[in-house]
Amino acid sequence: MDFKTEFKPLTVQPQEIEGISFNMIDSEFGEHSYTPEQYKVVQRVVHASADFELGHSMLFHDKAVQAGIEAIRKGEQVYADVQMILGGVSKGRIEKHGGGVHVFISDPDVMEEAKRLNTTRAIISVRKAIKQFDGGIYAIGNAPTALLELIRLIKEEEAKPSLVIGLPVGFVSAPESKEELAKLDVPFITNVGRKGGSTVTVAALNAISLLADKD
Repeated sequence: MDFKTEFKPLTVQPQEIEGISFNMIDSEFGEHSYTPEQYKVVQRVVHASADFELGHSMLFHDKAVQAGIEAIRKGEQVYADVQMILGGVSKGRIEKHGGGVHVFISDPDVMEEAKRLNTTRAIISVRKAIKQFDGGIYAIGNAPTALLELIRLIKEEEAKPSLVIGLPVGFVSAPESKEELAKLDVPFITNVGRKGGSTVTVAALNAISLLADKD
């Protein structure tokens, strides 16, 4: 391939690009206290975002990674707050164990109920999810209101997720929702501050599914 620029890429081979990227992350990340399995998640978050500050802001419940691995291997379902997560996640690794990835934000019944109650579709979609899933992984990267509603339902013992990946991005309620999640004694993966988003939520979920795929 002839790139008509003075700069030439190190490689155009996909696997080599990923390997070089991970080596660069390892060399630049610096000291940390993450376990080896937690660092696998952090590494993919940094790879997806090119943001070392975000990587260093990640928080894990002690049982989070193992709980996610076990949930996927048991074929538990994954709920995502927005369609972007569905588009980015490696669904094959989840489906091979009997699970699936579900998004309810645009379902007609969710839209109708949200309008009737004058609330967000994100809140109603979480309520729908807990009625359908026993346990499961909740991957929230966009809507703080979804995470706050899930936290409320956990506190009221209406929801018992196997793992909560709560990484919503934003200025309004996003940092606070993650602070509240980190107070719970349920397996969670989150971070401190405003940063986050669907891309890094996908990265964290994909990291867990890769670990679940290993013998």
